[in-house]
Amino acid sequence: MTGEARDATGEGPLAGLTVLDCSQVLVGPFCTMQLGDLGAEVIKVERPDVGDQTRGWYPPRFGEAGPSAYFASVNRNKRSVTLNLAREEGQEVLRTLAADADVLVENFRVGTMEGWGLGYGALSKVNPELIYCSLSGYGEWGPYSEKPAYDLMIQAEGGMMSITGEPGREPVRVGVAIADIGAGMYATQSILAALLARELQDVGGQKIDVSLLDGQAAWMSYMATNYFASGDVPGKMGSAHPTIVPYQAFETRDGHVVVAAASEKLWRAFCAAIDREDLPEDERFETNADRVENREMLVPILENELAEYTTEEALSRLAAHDVPARAVNDMADVFSHPQIEARGMAREVEGPAGTIEMPGSPMFLSETPTSIRRHPPELGEHTEAVLRETGYSAVEIDRFRDAGVI
Repeated sequence: MTGEARDATGEGPLAGLTVLDCSQVLVGPFCTMQLGDLGAEVIKVERPDVGDQTRGWYPPRFGEAGPSAYFASVNRNKRSVTLNLAREEGQEVLRTLAADADVLVENFRVGTMEGWGLGYGALSKVNPELIYCSLSGYGEWGPYSEKPAYDLMIQAEGGMMSITGEPGREPVRVGVAIADIGAGMYATQSILAALLARELQDVGGQKIDVSLLDGQAAWMSYMATNYFASGDVPGKMGSAHPTIVPYQAFETRDGHVVVAAASEKLWRAFCAAIDREDLPEDERFETNADRVENREMLVPILENELAEYTTEEALSRLAAHDVPARAVNDMADVFSHPQIEARGMAREVEGPAGTIEMPGSPMFLSETPTSIRRHPPELGEHTEAVLRETGYSAVEIDRFRDAGVI
């Protein structure tokens, strides 16, 4: 199914659901964009005049007057409504919107929405079926619950930076905001589960609490269980794997290749590809357990061998022996990759300032496909339309505008 076919085929699985997106920056908008891609009607609630702060995070941007690339990356398939939630009139408008919504997502500091009378307890009285998802750095309870957080802090605090980078060098963050994106994925998963529970178990709405730090702790997965099992604290290993050797990047004459020899069969094939059939016969390297134990002796040998080849030569030899290996692609390589092109993962949408390019959705559903239906919205682009649909008159909307409510 091509990207074009996805957009041309039917409605998404969440068509008919309404999501109020009261979040900004990355974790919340990433979550709600996924819901929008799946067909939900997403109404992005933004502060008048300034909106989501990432609107101002440029360069780069699309054209001279288009959206910042950062904002565009997580805000397609949404309508923008400006609303001053610090004002009583704005709070009342949000309550009215929430009365007919299925989901609300917010990532204000813990307690902010409650202070405005817009917390789950208040809005569930207006709409008992509402799924209310709160996102924060540390969650809604515990000694850090009220502290602010940024992705960099959470990558450090949650352990990711302790295992990322080269041994003996400074800690390195993952190149994208993985704490935000990871928590955004958990939020989407939780919302879908709550929607299903609402339908199958008749439990009505419920509150969801997702934190960046919890998400990073969960993402430690086998690194955490390795620590629990052994008591040894894992450290930085570059591209290497703690329990498989060789499984890492190697430098070539003109670049790098990654090799994943994750079985004894592949280990022997790898050695044959680099003309070192003697290595599997060496008792130090015979089994994977041996290779892990003697990693510091083996890896320099393999580095010296692969350094003799260009990247293309190395990949050709490894492919001839069915050894999993790839070059390290940059962004230009990724989005000209024939598989990425075939899957429709490089997408375009037309906006007021012209064409906006972005990655597509990785979710492929045969009967209810995802789609890109709307460009990342201009600030307040849909305020009047949404308020009219909600039942507000032209006179009321003008009054809100004059009073700085919208």
